[in-house]
Amino acid sequence: MLCFMPGVAFIPALLVCWSSAAFIISYVIAVLGGHVEPLVPYISDTGTKPPESGIFGFMINISAFLGAATMYIRYLITEKQNESSHFMSPSCNLITLCIGLLGCIGMGIVANFQELSVPSVHDGGALVAFGSGVVYITLQSVISFKSCPQWNSHSTCYIRMAISIVSWIAVIPMIACASLISITKVDWIPGEKDYTYHFVSAICEWTVAFGFIFFFLTFIRDFQGVTLRILTEMHEDF
Repeated sequence: MLCFMPGVAFIPALLVCWSSAAFIISYVIAVLGGHVEPLVPYISDTGTKPPESGIFGFMINISAFLGAATMYIRYLITEKQNESSHFMSPSCNLITLCIGLLGCIGMGIVANFQELSVPSVHDGGALVAFGSGVVYITLQSVISFKSCPQWNSHSTCYIRMAISIVSWIAVIPMIACASLISITKVDWIPGEKDYTYHFVSAICEWTVAFGFIFFFLTFIRDFQGVTLRILTEMHEDF
């Protein structure tokens, strides 16, 4: 069904579906395998042990690629819109893209450096992914307001800004509580040391992650009226 969507709307739609599936499938396999407790584990906890670790890494890597593709196309769309309307500085659009791509790199680090194997690298990648991601969707929300009402409806702008605000509210306690946890483990038991910090941080992590997913869902309509073409030129000198 995604292939029959108009324009390039299938790209953010595929990103939303694939990323949601990555989180849910890894969670279900990890819980059924007894590797994590069902009550709000960290997202990374559900992709730490085999076999879910392989599925998690594979699917998150593709999510990072789809995220980068979505962000780049969004950059091109905004660039074209700005050429006719002049509602923002082109450098702002470029900076927003770079911050978004930095978040995708962070996702790749999270996918390839597992939590228990290299925790410092994994945690650094997660911090980059979530931090850059929240900044990216906030900047995109501001851009949406600047291009309203010609290129975006008021309702879309308010939805995007609401998601950004919720993500900011969640990401701050997520980072704060995670920094207070003194041990690195996946099999948390209610009542043990640092469990409260883990529980709050994990809830916030899931909130931010699905905040990103719902935000990219709002891109689908914008992408429906866009067509991308690859131009091939042959040079006789080579």
